[in-house]
Amino acid sequence: MTSPSPDSESASADLALIKESVRACGPLLREAFGGKVKIWSKPGGSPVTEVDLAVNDMLHARLTGARPDYGWLSEESPDDPARLSCTRAFIVDPLDGTASFLKHKPEFGIAVALADAGVVVAGVVYNPITEELFEAAKGAGACLNGARIKTSAAHALEEARILAPKTFFSSRSWRAPWPAMRLDQRGALTYRLALVAAGMFDGTASLGFKNEWDIAAGAILISEAGGRITDPWGEALAFNQPDPRVPGMVAAGARLHPLLIERLRETPHPRAEGKA
Repeated sequence: MTSPSPDSESASADLALIKESVRACGPLLREAFGGKVKIWSKPGGSPVTEVDLAVNDMLHARLTGARPDYGWLSEESPDDPARLSCTRAFIVDPLDGTASFLKHKPEFGIAVALADAGVVVAGVVYNPITEELFEAAKGAGACLNGARIKTSAAHALEEARILAPKTFFSSRSWRAPWPAMRLDQRGALTYRLALVAAGMFDGTASLGFKNEWDIAAGAILISEAGGRITDPWGEALAFNQPDPRVPGMVAAGARLHPLLIERLRETPHPRAEGKA
């Protein structure tokens, strides 16, 4: 019998810490869900609430308190360049789907990932309203509430269950019309990735720059559930980068992913379009 490697044992311990930490934040979100909370607008207009900040503070205290040599990258914290000198770094969205939270729609979650030398090695997406906890560690598979999950075996675009706005595929900018697909939407990108990892949907895609904290935890869920996640040109994603964004993402089961990439690779890189 092969003994676990030190790296896998470390990832397992880190995953346990992440799970314990996100579950500890659940009561904050459940108590505030459906009630009145203080809201601010960030530069650019996106909302942030007192709950986002409270969860962020709790996660920071628990995670970096237990792993003081790990870096920290979070949507709700000033970016500290010191994270770039850390081999491992937490990548956190304390409340992904704030708009859904404010509309009292349970389509959001706490997302925490751990990157090691640019690769995510552990991740959790936790929806405390539906009590769904998605987890994965590198080489150990992905689970939902302790039960193993797999991406779907869909192998055709026709009738594929895709999480994306209808306008995404109906745009006249595509060179050829897309086949008829069953489209749906969820408020938070990490939650969408988790649902695809669990095989509840066949794929999802989002173009343009996306923040690492919106992708990282879902990325390891997808890969450990047997699917693929890349940029729109089929290239691997890297995390804990100096510019903590990825130029779009495409995630699906292993058989459907190349069919999406075949059509999406015509998308210009956001930098080529002059986007910052």
